[in-house]
Amino acid sequence: MAGPAPPVTQQVGRARGCGRRAEQEQLREAARCLVLDADGRSVPFPALYAEHKAIVLFVRNFLCYTCKEYVEDLAKVPKAFLQESNVRLIVIGQSSYHHIKPFCSLTGYTHEMYVDPQREIYKVLGMKRGEGDKVSVRSPHVKSNTLLGSIRSIWRAMTGPAFDFQGDPAQQGGALIIGPGNEVHFLHLDKNRLDHVPINTVLQLAGVKTVNFSNKPQIIDI
Repeated sequence: MAGPAPPVTQQVGRARGCGRRAEQEQLREAARCLVLDADGRSVPFPALYAEHKAIVLFVRNFLCYTCKEYVEDLAKVPKAFLQESNVRLIVIGQSSYHHIKPFCSLTGYTHEMYVDPQREIYKVLGMKRGEGDKVSVRSPHVKSNTLLGSIRSIWRAMTGPAFDFQGDPAQQGGALIIGPGNEVHFLHLDKNRLDHVPINTVLQLAGVKTVNFSNKPQIIDI
């Protein structure tokens, strides 16, 4: 696992293939969408970033082992770091809202989480479906190999209350840094299930302190 991230000197992956005008048009359309909280209450998407800068991370589905392991590392981001920078950390999935609380319990995630069951925001922002892009990428937050991770995902589906993929299994995710208001600071569309933006990269781009994800203790020179 990676330790503290090196400084980010540019906004890598910013709105890939999209100019400022396209960004704003996408945002206007996304602003009409609703997300659901863990109790099934509807929340206007713009309410998530109207008054604060927000890191919004869209995940593939809650059953996917890569999403589970990515969110497990997101759970390690201290709330104090976010509060110091006045930034919200938000995960959006595309399952039923009933899966939010079990997924948070499974991953230890205590920050904000919502769902977009019809994938409306995913579609508006142009997030991909399928694994067609053969570009070699590897998320620093995924520990399991494909075989073991897939077996664990299938086991979770089979041992759940109903065999449920907890979202479209072909849907890819992405990362958005937005707000306050309609200012888009960063947009990344995942090429495939391992193309996560490193968490420390999005934290740095949002002005938040980074996290040491290494299992090794930090050595502090005095």
